[in-house]
Amino acid sequence: MNSTMRSVVIGAAAVSVALSVTACGQAGSDSGEGDSKTIGLLLPENKTTRYETFDRPLMEAKIKSLCADCDVAYNNASQDTETQKKQFDALITKGVKVIILDAVDATATKSWVDAAAEKDVKVVAYDRLAEGPISAYVSYDNEKIGELQGQGVLDALGDKAADSDLVMINGSPTDPNAALFKTGAHSALDGKVKEIVYEQDIPDWSPEEANKKMAAAITSLGKDGFDAVYSANDGMAGGIATALKSRGITGIPLGGQDSELAGLQRILAGTQTFTIYKGIKPEAETTAEIAVALLKGESIDELAPEKSDSKSEQGIPTKLYDATVVTKDNIKDTIIKDKVYTVEDICTAEYAKACEAAGLE
Repeated sequence: MNSTMRSVVIGAAAVSVALSVTACGQAGSDSGEGDSKTIGLLLPENKTTRYETFDRPLMEAKIKSLCADCDVAYNNASQDTETQKKQFDALITKGVKVIILDAVDATATKSWVDAAAEKDVKVVAYDRLAEGPISAYVSYDNEKIGELQGQGVLDALGDKAADSDLVMINGSPTDPNAALFKTGAHSALDGKVKEIVYEQDIPDWSPEEANKKMAAAITSLGKDGFDAVYSANDGMAGGIATALKSRGITGIPLGGQDSELAGLQRILAGTQTFTIYKGIKPEAETTAEIAVALLKGESIDELAPEKSDSKSEQGIPTKLYDATVVTKDNIKDTIIKDKVYTVEDICTAEYAKACEAAGLE
């Protein structure tokens, strides 16, 4: 993931503002509002397919539907913190007054957000709770997601859980969500399985690194030295599944997260057991609504009715969504029903028989 686990058109120049007949959130400098009608959108990486496939287009469409004159200044940091800092600084320099930030390294952002606040720039933390004086935070109950993942492993093991050894492949140590997933998973698994015999955090949620760590675990433990694998997200689960297959290991539970297309196909094929479905649309659209409201100077109390605390800030207006475990048995009632993917998307020729067996047609 995470697990757990996001074009620049700037209208900040005085001339362009003067020429605008109407502008969402536009006001004179005396009002205290910014004179920009652009919302910055900074997503962290593109290894996880969700960001470019779902998060970005959903937010851009919702912002446009709420504010036809608003523009979205989009950049993806490709998992590089320094790149994201430059992107963030560039938005502030160009006069953007609201930035949606899904941080590569949420612990590194405090000085950025501090500098933004000094210029009355509102920052909405998306998916990951960035440090600093954040104006709002939209995500999921990430510790609960970890609990769901852990329970998914236990359910897959069934009566054998208490006698089972487990490999855990966790998410990036710079992603606060990964720590929450891990905490939640441990709360579900500790004392319920025999032993966690191998555990590693994977930098950048890298599938390639997860593959290497899984191969190392097999070498260390032996092919029969573990009974299930917890993976914090689907991308890494793909690397893990490849490592298992290359050593001829089949039939052991393997979890994931994000309901990536490849993960769903592995579930149908039997090489992955479950994933976590997080409805990206409500998360993305609520974030867009909050960003537009902040640009207009409107209240976000109804949009973010909860509160969250980071290491540097308390009482951040928050909206957290719930998630669902997806297995072969409920893909139709979750992923297909919510039109995340169609049957045609999932059931390519390679998976036609598996889809038929699962009742997807």
